[in-house]
Amino acid sequence: MVKHRDPVNLLVLSASMCLLWTLAAATQANDEAALDAIKVAAVHGGPGGYGDVLASWNGSAGGGGGYCSWEGVRCRGSGRRRRVVALFLPSRGLTGVLSPAVGNLSSLRLLNLSSNALSGAIPASLGRLRHLRALDLSYNAFSGKLSAANLSSCTSLVDLRLQSNHLRGGLPSELGNKLARLEELILFRNNLTGTVPESIGNLSSLRVMSLAFNQLQGAIPRSLGSIVGLTRLDLAFNYLSGEPPRSLYNLSSLERLQIQANKLNGTIPAEIGSRFPSMSILSLSWNQFTGSIPASLTNLTTLQRVELSVNMLHGRVPPALGRLRGLQLLYLFQNELEADDRNGWEFMASLSNCTQLQDLNIADNSFTGRLPGSVGNLSTTALQILRLEYNDGISGSIPSAIGNLASLELLGLGFTSVSGVLPDSMGKLGNLARLGLYNTQVSGLIPTSIGNLSRLIELYAQHANLEGAIPTSFGQLKNLISLDLANNRLNSSIPAEVFELPLLSKYLDLSSNSLSGPLPPQVGSLVNLNSMDLSGNQLSGELPDSIGECIMLQGLWLEDNSLEGEIPQSLKNMTDLLALNLSMNKLSGTIPEGIGAIRNLQQLDLAHNNLSGPIPTSLQNLTSLSELDLSFNSLQGQVPEGGIFRISRNFSVAGNSGLCGGIPQLRLQPCRKNSLKKGSKKRRVKSLTIALATTSAFLFLAFMALVFGLIYWKRRRQRVKQSSFRPPMIEEQYEKVSYHALENGTGGFSETNLLGRGSFGTVYRCSFQDEEGTTLAAVKVFDLEQSGSSRSFVAECEALRRVRHRCLMKIITCCSSIDRQGREFKALVFEFMPNGSLGDWLHPKPSTSSMPTVSNTLSIVQRLNVAVDVMDGLDYLHNHCQPPIVHCDLKPSNILLAQDMSARVGDFGISRILPEIARSNTLQNSSSTAGIRGSIGYVAPEYGEGSCVSTLGDVYSVGILLLEMFTGRSPTDEMFRGSLDLHRFSEDALPERIWEIADAKMWLHTNTNHVATAETENCLVSVVALGVSCSKKQPRERTPIQVAAIQMHDIRDSYCKFARSLVTELE
Repeated sequence: MVKHRDPVNLLVLSASMCLLWTLAAATQANDEAALDAIKVAAVHGGPGGYGDVLASWNGSAGGGGGYCSWEGVRCRGSGRRRRVVALFLPSRGLTGVLSPAVGNLSSLRLLNLSSNALSGAIPASLGRLRHLRALDLSYNAFSGKLSAANLSSCTSLVDLRLQSNHLRGGLPSELGNKLARLEELILFRNNLTGTVPESIGNLSSLRVMSLAFNQLQGAIPRSLGSIVGLTRLDLAFNYLSGEPPRSLYNLSSLERLQIQANKLNGTIPAEIGSRFPSMSILSLSWNQFTGSIPASLTNLTTLQRVELSVNMLHGRVPPALGRLRGLQLLYLFQNELEADDRNGWEFMASLSNCTQLQDLNIADNSFTGRLPGSVGNLSTTALQILRLEYNDGISGSIPSAIGNLASLELLGLGFTSVSGVLPDSMGKLGNLARLGLYNTQVSGLIPTSIGNLSRLIELYAQHANLEGAIPTSFGQLKNLISLDLANNRLNSSIPAEVFELPLLSKYLDLSSNSLSGPLPPQVGSLVNLNSMDLSGNQLSGELPDSIGECIMLQGLWLEDNSLEGEIPQSLKNMTDLLALNLSMNKLSGTIPEGIGAIRNLQQLDLAHNNLSGPIPTSLQNLTSLSELDLSFNSLQGQVPEGGIFRISRNFSVAGNSGLCGGIPQLRLQPCRKNSLKKGSKKRRVKSLTIALATTSAFLFLAFMALVFGLIYWKRRRQRVKQSSFRPPMIEEQYEKVSYHALENGTGGFSETNLLGRGSFGTVYRCSFQDEEGTTLAAVKVFDLEQSGSSRSFVAECEALRRVRHRCLMKIITCCSSIDRQGREFKALVFEFMPNGSLGDWLHPKPSTSSMPTVSNTLSIVQRLNVAVDVMDGLDYLHNHCQPPIVHCDLKPSNILLAQDMSARVGDFGISRILPEIARSNTLQNSSSTAGIRGSIGYVAPEYGEGSCVSTLGDVYSVGILLLEMFTGRSPTDEMFRGSLDLHRFSEDALPERIWEIADAKMWLHTNTNHVATAETENCLVSVVALGVSCSKKQPRERTPIQVAAIQMHDIRDSYCKFARSLVTELE
């Protein structure tokens, strides 16, 4: 029977072999078809410049190897059994999408398409690749949800890298249940939301997990503590909250623990030093950890980076940090750590044992006492960065041993109380690139040895007490790009060598010193400089023509000097100039016509000089010009009517008696043409007769007016006391408007034009008509029957006469006249603010409010911008006006919003001008509070106790204003009773309950997916903390306004950078 079956068996065997050959051929055809589909979907040769990298992916180019010899393709097997097992195409400039046909490469073990520009969803067909061990799609633009169906079937997966894409949704819990072999899970920089599932703890083979830079929230799962082989855990920059589970500290294999920039709290376990014998990176920064730094931390001798900054840690720094011999970076900044002259500074001496230490940042803590000499012992280390800023309790002189830090590249001592002369040994810091000595008390001469710092890039020593001459050795600082020595007591001339620094490009600020002498012609060597401020000095002589060679300048401030001669024609070469201020000098001659060629010019101030001749008509061609001040010169002739000259509130020509014409609002005499012809003798006699008759009539009327005036004055003498104030000079500075014009423009001061009422007057909307249309303004009419209103008018006039700043209300004109009833009438006319007051936006009236919407509320960015504007305005009043001005009534209703929502500080009715000898940010900067009323809730508490007016009173008000802006609660809210006020309400919420007090109306402007971000929370915490700091009860504990303004700018700029990145992602 066997013999009869042999042919049958042979037939079956032959059929099977044919089937296998057919299947193998079909499988090979499937692989090639899949590769062709991938090529079609992934458009190649993108902007990376790699050319047609997939040019080999065609049948004719494969040679004998077929598709297995194509670029990036790897096969296994031989003959018809060859299968694609690897597709390796990183950084090839691929665009387009990943074709679902990739799921047909059923033998694929490795897929690496990282660092391309592929987009779209990750195809679900990847789930068919059961042999796949490594998947790397990182650094692309893949979007969509991270689906369990896509990957959970890839049970052989060992390495999963999807970082830096746009994936969204939650982490599928199936990943922890299905991918048992996974060793690396790297998903950082996506848009993943939700919580970290407990099932992740089932990945018992996991060695590396990075979920940083997502939007994950909730608690860190306890189950992570069961992954005993985990060496790297990175959960940074999410919204994780609560205390880290104690189980984490059982992961004895951990080498990196990075959980910074979350909302984690609790304390650092005292036994941490016995838990991680191999730890190299420990980063807990930007959280809400409290308590002290455990002394056992120094047992983690393998540590290289310790980041504990921006928490609420207090107490002393462990003195034995020197045991961390491999330490390279130590960040402790922005905590409440302490040290004083008795103890607490021992850690500094101990760090001299850390020979690899490069970066030490202990800024913004509560360190006090003299700067220890042990800082010089850090010469045994590789220290490159030393930051001690914002520890205002650190005092004493800079130790001369600082010169031993030969590797130092950055030294930050700003906003400390270090004093004394700069040690000559600082000249030994040959690698120093950045030096910050700003807002300190360092004094004496600048050592000439500073010139030895040949690698110095930035030098900031503004707001100190340096004196004497600027050393000529500064000319050796050939790499310097920024130099700021403003607000010191420097004198003598500016060395020509400073103007020959070849790389000086960011800015040169020597303002507010006592520098004298002429500007040398070498100033023209600064061909790369963007900003130069030499204002507030005693510079003299003529402006050198070479200054026009500074063609990259965007800002040039030379005001408040004694410069003379003509304005150089060469200024027209500065085509990038945005701001030019030459006011308060002794310049003469005409205004160069060429200034009109500076197309980008936005601000031009030539006021208070001796300029003559006509106003160049070319100025009206400057379409970007928004502020022009030519006041108080000797200009003559026609005022142009085009461009900026069309709207009177944008320019000033007051104090130029020879001007004529212009728009009607200027109320100048019309220009006369010199075309009078000689008349006959008869006409001359007739004219003379008419003139004599007119003169006689005028004298008679004047006499009668005098008589009636005396009678009227006697009747009013008992009702109106003679003012002891000198006549407000603002009436001389601006062309006055008539009562009749104001009455017409306000509809008879009707209620329909009423904008608001204050203590001393009423504000109306006013329309001025001219041939160019309607100009809107705001008119503040003083109620002179109200006690103190005359004084308020004078105070506001005096204050506004002295100020010129973009963040302060700009006065257009004034009116001092008699109304229709013969009563005294006084009014000020301001630029119209179409968006009303800040108070209208924060607390709309019930009769006009509706449900909060985007159109009737302020976004967080708008509030930040308003805060910056208010801070800048106050900083100007306190520190850049001579003498300083205290506003005394800062509140939301006195903050007005322009068309672009920028803010202006207004209502100077009870402001005080401080004595000339006053110094900013000290209690000496004060005057009597007699008559000061202020506003309940905003007025500084010391005023109620009879203390003198000071700039720190305004700081209190701006602190309350900040808290109100970001909590949405008025300081007079009914909820604030007893000891609870807005300050305490806000302080008690910092930082963990910040979301509870934040004004929810801000989030109407924000995508709900991007509200509760770490960046937003950091912003809120920072701005509320600043408000609390400014509104402390004790004046000396408040943050000075110049410091607060800098911090407010930093908070705003940091958040706006984040907000722009969100917009970019959405696009």
